[in-house]
Amino acid sequence: MIPIQPDFVSPAPEEILQSVAEKIRERNIEVVIVNNGEEARKEALARIPQGAEVHSGKSKTLQETGLFDAIMDPNQFSALRHQILKMDRKTQAQEIRKLMAAPDFMLGSVNAITQSGILVAASATASQIGPYANTAGKLILVVGSQKVVPDLETAFKRIREYVLPWEEQQIRKTANMGTFVGKILIIEREWIKERTTVILVREPVGI
Repeated sequence: MIPIQPDFVSPAPEEILQSVAEKIRERNIEVVIVNNGEEARKEALARIPQGAEVHSGKSKTLQETGLFDAIMDPNQFSALRHQILKMDRKTQAQEIRKLMAAPDFMLGSVNAITQSGILVAASATASQIGPYANTAGKLILVVGSQKVVPDLETAFKRIREYVLPWEEQQIRKTANMGTFVGKILIIEREWIKERTTVILVREPVGI
């Protein structure tokens, strides 16, 4: 199959998307393909029991799909963010760190998926990297098809030349400070069967 030449914003062709899904499944990761953000939200929520402990970063993908607001509903789930925001970061830093490190369910996205099925996530603080890699009980990743790239080199290019400038702009709007790529996680394979689910969205969603 000929590698796509991504512009980082256009959806991946269906043939490529189906192939990528199969490559990810070969890496012991469950994959579901949906059409849009609404379907992605429903698929993700169907995998989280009512009242479950759940955590996420402030992902643009989760916000666009409505998942961020859904998991913050105290009548449906036990979102760790509610608990953490009530804690004192100076006197309870250790407790906060432990809470964030090992949620029962972690939701988020990645910045790129290669055509061979490798997932790539970058972060400044790396707060989501540990739960993604190992410490969350279950991991659900919602990923727009525009994030499919030919290889790791292009994944890094997407992060540094497309995602980082956007993040920089957002941070400066709210905090008057810059950002950077602190750590990058490369997920090649999952050790535990059914731990990780990737929900691939045909329509572009997120950044």
